[in-house]
Formats: sequence, structure tokens, C-alpha cells
Amino acid sequence: MFDVNSLLRRNIRSLTPYSSARDEYKGSDAILLDANENPFNHPYNRYPDPHQQLLKSRIAALKSVKSGNIFVGNGSDEAIDLLIRAFCEPREDNVVSINPTYGMYKVCADINDVAYRPALLTHDHQLDIPSIRELVDENSKLLFLCSPNNPTSNNFYRDDVKYLIRTFRGIVVLDEAYVDFSCEASFIRELDLYPNLVILQTFSKAWGMAGIRLGMAFADEMIISVLDHIKYPYNVNALTQHMALEKIANEAGKQEWVRIILNERELLQQELVKLPMVREILPSDANFLMVRFENPNGVFRYLIDNKIIVRDRSKVALCEGFLRITIGTGEENMKLMEVLGKYDPLKYETD
Repeated sequence: MFDVNSLLRRNIRSLTPYSSARDEYKGSDAILLDANENPFNHPYNRYPDPHQQLLKSRIAALKSVKSGNIFVGNGSDEAIDLLIRAFCEPREDNVVSINPTYGMYKVCADINDVAYRPALLTHDHQLDIPSIRELVDENSKLLFLCSPNNPTSNNFYRDDVKYLIRTFRGIVVLDEAYVDFSCEASFIRELDLYPNLVILQTFSKAWGMAGIRLGMAFADEMIISVLDHIKYPYNVNALTQHMALEKIANEAGKQEWVRIILNERELLQQELVKLPMVREILPSDANFLMVRFENPNGVFRYLIDNKIIVRDRSKVALCEGFLRITIGTGEENMKLMEVLGKYDPLKYETD
């Protein structure tokens, strides 16, 4: 039987959470003189709902989960940091992950003084189950997986992910930031089967709202309760909540964006393979392509000189020679190809 309390840090188990003015009164149509707010500039003079009740109810309907299974925060990074703070004793516990993957797992572990143990992916960028198991010990509290993975752009085999969820004694955090661009279904449909599973999703990618900084975590109510207890009281501001509610009301628009991006991804890949300096393009389940160039440093510098910014991943493990190219609009992708078509390798030889 999975017991979330047995994994919690001792000080978190005994913590009395901060109680805000909006925790003590949840009604409406009242004269609010309790929170030392400015009485002018309605509605932004008021502190936002600290529990994001309306937003969570809309997300619950969208994702077919209960509101009690949802945490929303300042990007997915907030949930990542809170999970490490809640479950990992500094200088005692550790988190296990993979390499290469999203860099914030390690950054948050380092900030919290928690050991970070990455297992190298296989050469085809899949999970190396034996290597992951070798890193796990009695102090391994969290296992971070990103599928589709950044930067390798692929989904991990579903049976491998299920195996790790079933056998890992701590909490498995599955980051699905790019799931909307994938042919694989989200694990959110199986959330009730795995009480130790946390699923991260975001409004930054398919929803086109990276600027409002809104991430979601889906998990058993006991885990969500822990995150709600230790988060800052008003962690999601009123403007962010308002913008997210507006966008959720137009889910069809988001689906159309996804369709366009997937189509552009296919078109861009077809054009890139024609270039003589392109050596390989990885299959992608995300909104970006990993492209291996003959001289990645030279191509990278050339694109910058032409005001086209891509991400150099050539020094990342298992990504030697690769540049990561986010799928842009049709016009942006055409401009990229136009510029690459004029690339002169003699002018950008490797230093």
C-alpha cells in the first residue's frame, strides 16, 4: 500500500500551513476589510483566489479528472521544486532521473541540496531500466521522467514507464509538457491506477501561453494536498488565472494550433533532409526537431548572424552534433530554409 506520509520530510509532516484572509472567508458580495487591500482598482485590487477554484474546475472538466487531483502553479517548475522540497531531506535523500532531459530537475535538486542521480538513456534514446534500478536506493524519493522527452523529442516505451511506476517505491513524476504533439495518449487517463504518479502538463506549449507562466500537476489527492500546504498563498496571480480561463473556453483554437504545428513539423522535416549538411533528423513527438548537422557550431553561428535563434544541443550527452529547432509559423519555417539554403560552410568553419 502506497503511503505518501512515509515519504514526506519530517518538518513538512508537522508543518502548519499559512492561512490567508481568503482562506477564512470564501463568500462573495461582502465588504472586504480583512486583507489590507487597496479599496480601489477593482478587480485587481483584490488578492486572487489562493486555491484557484474556478480555474481548477475548468481544467477538471477539460482533463476529465477531479479538482482535488489538480495543482496549478507558476509554470511546471514550481511543482518540480515543491515536490523536491516536500519529499527530499537535504543531504540525505536523492532524486533519480535520466540524461539527457529537461535541465530544471537537476537545478531544483541542486538548489535544495538534494543529490541528483541521472541514468544515461540507451543509444536509441529509450529508458535504460537496469541503469535506473542501479541508482535507486532506500533514500530515492522521486523519479523524474519526461515523455515526450526534451531534448530527444521521443516518447518512451509505455510499458517501460508503467514498470517504473509500479516498482519505484517513491513518487514517479512524469513530465508531459509536449504530450499534445504526440501520437501517444497521456497517462492522465490512468491516474487512478497509480497513487504514486504525478503528471506535469503546461499551458506554455500547445496552448501558446508561455508568457503567463501556468503549469499543472495531476496526482492523488494526498499528494496534491501536500503541494497546496507548502506553496506560497497566492502563487497564481489574477491575470494569469483570467487569461487561462479565456483560453480554455476556446479549446478548438488550441487544437487547430496543434494541427498546424504538426503539419509544419512534417513539411520542415521534408525540406531539411534535402540539405547537404544535414546528417540526421530524429523522429519527433514534440513541437521541435532535433537535427544533426555536419558542422553544428558553424550552422548555429550562421543562423544567429541571420537573426534566427535555435538551441545548440551538440554538447549534450547522446545529442552530439544536434541543433534543436522549434517549429515556427509557415513563414518563419520558410525563412529558416531560405537562410540555410545560402549557408557557406567555408565561411563558418569550426574554430
